[in-house]
Amino acid sequence: MRRWLLIAGILALAIGLLWIGQGTGVIAWPASSFMISQIQWAGYGAALAALGLILIWQG
Repeated sequence: MRRWLLIAGILALAIGLLWIGQGTGVIAWPASSFMISQIQWAGYGAALAALGLILIWQG
């Protein structure tokens, strides 16, 4: 169980950081993404990254 919490936490953290980067316009990859410079995606990414940190801490 501990391993799965760590894996899920790391994935959630990585995806959350990507969403933050895309939402703020810092990361423009892929170029056709609808999330680029859409600030609400930065908020979703922050929430997902926080969940990832909690999962890593629990693991």
